[in-house]
Amino acid sequence: MRELGTDILILGSGGAGLFAALHAHQSDASLSITVAVKGLLGKCGCTRMVQGGYNVALAKEDSVERHFMDTIEGGKWLPDQDLAWKLVTLAIERIHELENELGCFFDRNPDGSVHQKAFAGQTFDRTVHKGDLTGIEIMNRLAEQVWARKINRLEEHRAVDLVKTRDGSALAGVLMIDMRTGEYLFVRAKAVLLATGGGPTMYRYHTPSGDKSCDGLAMALRAGLPLRDMEMVQFHPTGLLAGPHTRMTGTVLEEGLRGAGGYLLNGAKERFMPKYDPLAERATRDFVSRAMYTEIRNGNVTPNGGLYISMAHLGPEKVARNFKGMVERCADCGFDLAGGLVEVVPTAHYMMGGVAFGLDCTTELPGLFVAGEDAGGVHGANRLGGNGVANSTVFGGVAGETMAAWVKKEGALRDPDQAAIVAAVARCEPKAAGSHGSLEPLRERLHEVMWEKVGIIRDAAGLKSALSELSAISDELANTGIADTIRAFNLTWHDWLNLKSLVATSQVIAQAALAREDSRGAHFREDFPETGALEQSTYSSARLTDSVLNIGMKPVAFTRVRPGESLFGANAKNVGDV
Repeated sequence: MRELGTDILILGSGGAGLFAALHAHQSDASLSITVAVKGLLGKCGCTRMVQGGYNVALAKEDSVERHFMDTIEGGKWLPDQDLAWKLVTLAIERIHELENELGCFFDRNPDGSVHQKAFAGQTFDRTVHKGDLTGIEIMNRLAEQVWARKINRLEEHRAVDLVKTRDGSALAGVLMIDMRTGEYLFVRAKAVLLATGGGPTMYRYHTPSGDKSCDGLAMALRAGLPLRDMEMVQFHPTGLLAGPHTRMTGTVLEEGLRGAGGYLLNGAKERFMPKYDPLAERATRDFVSRAMYTEIRNGNVTPNGGLYISMAHLGPEKVARNFKGMVERCADCGFDLAGGLVEVVPTAHYMMGGVAFGLDCTTELPGLFVAGEDAGGVHGANRLGGNGVANSTVFGGVAGETMAAWVKKEGALRDPDQAAIVAAVARCEPKAAGSHGSLEPLRERLHEVMWEKVGIIRDAAGLKSALSELSAISDELANTGIADTIRAFNLTWHDWLNLKSLVATSQVIAQAALAREDSRGAHFREDFPETGALEQSTYSSARLTDSVLNIGMKPVAFTRVRPGESLFGANAKNVGDV
């Protein structure tokens, strides 16, 4: 097995990973910084797929207090308030950094000010964007800056396990697979950032690419770290429904369409959202997705089993001008977004849950840091559209600065537990098979179980049944052999590893959903439809101990504002008091 050593190892090259690399380098250019990624740096991951934009309080009429309250209320009072405050305050600094230091070009108003558009669930139009392809703009500029610096890259390398020291007191490094050769590689690092992104691709309809398989969460789980809010899986209301057997199905049609005034229609071409919520299509994602799922379950569907989005009433020319990328995407699938109807379905989009972490991105395992979608607590029960890329860039930068300081003060290359490395390799080795089998039936079973029983609407019976089925899928996956012995770019092997991560993460989602016996944000229990007293809000904490998954409920700390109070408006608390 090859070995490498580095001061800082960053797992993931999305917004969180690349911002961490740049900020660590800026803090101390003498550090050895290595970015490892499953694909190619700047060309894969979820940040690149961001369409809508970046929430930030820039306008004079807006404020960080207002952005904060939208985030807390949108998250149904479950977010960690100190993390949410850091998000909304540092977002201002980070957007100026993106534009003035990294060279991002965002859309502007005729007077030269940055244009901010409407997104659902917010009381102010604060979403900065580059047309409807904001993520590409951000990632291109970030990648250019990383390439221009002495930052090492391990492309087409997948992380498979976090390896501790022999006494388990700290992290020693990460076991990886070089996908180009199939060889194992151990990277010893003084500090490691977990920024692999989420990726709820265990659902039938999902937005991320297939290589996103919750690897970071699965590794953290095996390492014994606590995972927070794992039942909170966000479904984006408008996933493109282009028919079966095409990867275009499930990809996002951005929230700005509804923010601009788009209508959702049922199979009879009737608008239905006003009967569910006064905000209609501009309600939060959880509410709109649930209303859509109810219409679908009642049989009010389109030819492909979904619903319609209609923009034509806003003027086809205006829609084509303002949503060029979306119009072209729909046209590729035979739909006319500007002047006709497009079939859509709620699609699994974002993991609000993740590793419990501190304001400085530290975890309870010394040497391990976390940022981006791998981290839990920022969004609570529901993420506002536009807060995701802000979260990645804000906490990615924080992580980079923290790791640079950690390495200088406490960092050291530590000896790994060799037995743990042997065990990790064994977990990655599938059984040999005499002939090629297909993993597709297992994937389809996983999709079916998660969509039907652990999806938008849940109940105890369905969740218990899902846990039983997930256990069976896990056992079958472990006993599924792979015939191809060639390791280089063995996509079947990596697909098998992807499914293992997805099944492990799915089991945590289902068990956390079973433990939460109320409804809150993205988590809706038909058998417990009431939210309950906000003052008694609790969040879930999942931890794997001696191969047993334990779920506990912990009280939310209202460190800045309590239910019934606000930092914004006529009766706002004095910010100096919080």
